[in-house]
Amino acid sequence: MNCQKNNILCLIVAVLMLALSLPVHASEGGDGKIDVQEIVMGHTGDSHEWHITTINGHHISIPLPVIIMDNSGTWHCFSSSRFHETEGGKYNGFFIPAEGENNGKVCEIINGKEQKVKIDISLTKNVVQLWIIVLLMLFIFIGCARWYRNKKADDDAPKGFVGFIEMFVMMVNDDIIKACIGEKHYRRYAPYLLTAFFFIFLSNLIGLVPIFPGGANLTGNLAVTLVLALFTFLAINIFGNKEYWLDIFWPKVPVWLKCPVPMMPVIELFGIFTKPFALMVRLFANIFAGHAIVLSLTCVIFITCQLGAAIGAGLSTVSVVMMIFMDCLELLVAFIQAYVFTMLSAVFIGLAHQEEHEE
Repeated sequence: MNCQKNNILCLIVAVLMLALSLPVHASEGGDGKIDVQEIVMGHTGDSHEWHITTINGHHISIPLPVIIMDNSGTWHCFSSSRFHETEGGKYNGFFIPAEGENNGKVCEIINGKEQKVKIDISLTKNVVQLWIIVLLMLFIFIGCARWYRNKKADDDAPKGFVGFIEMFVMMVNDDIIKACIGEKHYRRYAPYLLTAFFFIFLSNLIGLVPIFPGGANLTGNLAVTLVLALFTFLAINIFGNKEYWLDIFWPKVPVWLKCPVPMMPVIELFGIFTKPFALMVRLFANIFAGHAIVLSLTCVIFITCQLGAAIGAGLSTVSVVMMIFMDCLELLVAFIQAYVFTMLSAVFIGLAHQEEHEE
């Protein structure tokens, strides 16, 4: 009972922290209304600084390094706080547009036109969050590996945190990877699939934490999910056996579907690219949508407060209840999306070794 009360208290505190972290004053229009779209897109998008909160119109942020090459080939390295030192938000001719197609990107003026810098390898919020996840994974799994170093096969099973991680690893390895790929080949792909599962799972969990070092929308970033899907694409097509490629270019269908018009081979060849595309969009859309809904419900509190104390109190209570429900749902989604991505990747890899499955 006490544990349940503590969990509910933690969720309420997280909701309040999320509300405090919203840059409400910065997102008010000229008529004093809250710009929900700007708040949602600002928190789900990448940035060159890590916003903590806004107090009396003053932004509290962690500046991040900006590393760029301008269009003349000269490298520049400086803190993103430099953009706030001048009224126009420019530093050495560089600035970050607040709107337009180059919104959020470092630009410069060339021949009177706004143009992106040639190369931008800055440490943005998503990049820093990615390295935090990597360091956290190294800390967890190197620590667990040290526990097993001096253990024998007949020793007691681990308890506590190590036992919890072992349960997760065995579940993913035995119930997903081994079951979908098969006994003969699953060991080759287990390191990648286990890494992908825990990377996505930890990214989803930390993304729900509203303040630093959480709050970044890492798996809700299309570039991140694209890279993950690309790894699966390479694992499928580089190591696929001859039976896999035979089913693509000469599938077991009536000849008139293959020759003279190669209808089925074209469809199968197209399917090579639709599988990783589905992985990429599924993960991105689910995580992005969850963040957007929670942020939108948070904005309801501030919008209704402008309508009056009575209306604001009633609707804000409903909004807080819905936010707690969505946070609980997002905890479930964090696991489900990692599970689904790993399972579908294992299924697609297993189909590339179909001959062995049949044997």
